[in-house]
Amino acid sequence: MENGAAVRRVALGTTLIGAAAFLLLAVTQVPWHPVPGGTPPPVTASSVFTPAEIARGEHFALWARVWSWSSLAVSLLVACWLGFGRTGRALVARLRGWWWLRVIVIVAALTVLGSVVTVPFGYALRRLSLSQGLAAGTWGGWAIDIVKTDLVAIVSTSIAIIALVACMRWLPRLWPAVAGLAAAGLVVLGSFAYPLVVEPVFNHFTTLRDGPLRSEVLALANKEGVHVDDVLVADASRRTTTLNAYVSGFGDTRRVVLYDTLLESTPRDETLSVVAHELAHAKYDDVLTGTALGAAGALFGVGLLGLLLPARREQGEQEAGRSPYGVGVGLVPRVLALVAIGTLVAAPVQNAISRKIETRADQTALEVTNAPQAFVDLQRRLALRSHADPTPPAWSQFWFGSHPTVLQRIGLANRYLAKG
Repeated sequence: MENGAAVRRVALGTTLIGAAAFLLLAVTQVPWHPVPGGTPPPVTASSVFTPAEIARGEHFALWARVWSWSSLAVSLLVACWLGFGRTGRALVARLRGWWWLRVIVIVAALTVLGSVVTVPFGYALRRLSLSQGLAAGTWGGWAIDIVKTDLVAIVSTSIAIIALVACMRWLPRLWPAVAGLAAAGLVVLGSFAYPLVVEPVFNHFTTLRDGPLRSEVLALANKEGVHVDDVLVADASRRTTTLNAYVSGFGDTRRVVLYDTLLESTPRDETLSVVAHELAHAKYDDVLTGTALGAAGALFGVGLLGLLLPARREQGEQEAGRSPYGVGVGLVPRVLALVAIGTLVAAPVQNAISRKIETRADQTALEVTNAPQAFVDLQRRLALRSHADPTPPAWSQFWFGSHPTVLQRIGLANRYLAKG
């Protein structure tokens, strides 16, 4: 019991430190008032889109939510069934071998199972996207992408869980603090490694050839004070018809990435508006801010795990003795279930911060390009190409909206047009 009390004290301290770090970063680094004079109200949907366009966007968004939410609900139910029920413990108890290998097997099995039970919803969503002209590529390519996604998830999750269980085994009283710091470090490492290791798994990148567009992109980067190592084109048209661009990496690895779909169908002034928005994220080190917030959130989350998971003595009982099974391994399904629940619960906070950051990037793009009409045309084009719902339900925007709505973004641009 003394060991359990010690673990909980350390876990409580870790949780409080993580929460304090997150709040400090959120207060000092997030632009809670990104628009001077306040964010203007959104425009009306009828002033931007025709009734047919609005109906099409609402229809697609409705069914996309049905399939996405169904997929999320089923995956959570399966995770909780295995994490909190007898079935998961029984399956884990049958495993033998090195503890770290058993962790990998458990993570792989749960990841694949979660992917399998959600395939019908992914299939329905892809069928919907194909029918609306939003998806591209073959069904074989879609299946390969699922396999790639699962492999990336298995590798990254296994690393994190092995680190967690190692701390439980070797530092039975201090593990929440040490594992929390390790989780924060993995968040930082992952943020640096993602553009170099993970992005090439899903897309092929080529350097944008010399020409007016490349020169203008680099001139925009110089104007915003952002060092760019390269301007790349991603072969996104293999799987989608939607338009996008982003800036990834840090320092000497930072690059502007343009979807080939964007280059093929978007006027240059609108493309530059996209680029200016993405460069604004680099100008304000938004990726670094997000990484720091993620690291603090990881510290908080591991501390919370220490409060929610059973103490070491109880772990031994659950795992039918330490000798054959080892402390911590039997808790892996429960940890993954708690992480899944925590990710869903934390989404409104994460997305509220994201919307503020995205609004500042929009504001900066308008200031740098001084082309509000191109910005308006771009937002309309993006919405039409993705069949976006111009007026999503308030609950959906609150919980899952990582960007302002298209009507809010056009309202911001209209203020510039009014200044004319």
